[in-house]
Amino acid sequence: MTHGGPRYWIGVCAIATLLLGLHGQALEADAWQPAPGQAEAPTARPADVASLDAILASLYDVISGPAKAPRDWDRFRSLFSPGARLIPISRRPGLTPEARVLSPDDYVERTSKVFEQIGFFEKEVARRVETYAGLTHVWSTYESRRAAADPAPFARGINSIQLLNDGTRWWIVTVFWESEGPERAIPVEYLPR
Repeated sequence: MTHGGPRYWIGVCAIATLLLGLHGQALEADAWQPAPGQAEAPTARPADVASLDAILASLYDVISGPAKAPRDWDRFRSLFSPGARLIPISRRPGLTPEARVLSPDDYVERTSKVFEQIGFFEKEVARRVETYAGLTHVWSTYESRRAAADPAPFARGINSIQLLNDGTRWWIVTVFWESEGPERAIPVEYLPR
């Protein structure tokens, strides 16, 4: 077999296919194992994860509340798959925008202090969904208010949410978001119709 002949390349492709298949099986076997040092998520309320609508409503509900009202952080954690990430885009004057990657526990630590000081109510106002097999991507447009009855939001933006349906429940894998700003208005196709 020469290194450039057809039989050589057929052999290379067969070996590569075998290795990729074995690699994929190994990844599948490890997919739901917590990372070293990471605690397993609390068990979710079945109603919170029974449908796409339910898990998204639960996500917004669990982070919302008046100042000093304790959030149910175990409920929050139960919505996320092992290894899940929450990623806000940070924009500071004069600097390049950057993604800040947080675990659910990092998010809890950062926002708990804020929620002791201020009310925060966030709700979904529009949604676009794309699904392939167990993978679902949601563009979820949100509005944030300091009090539930405030007539106007203090902030709006878009959550890009990736979810897995494993056949028994929904899991949030990633929430990647950016707030609206003067130079980045939310496009009309992501607003309520």
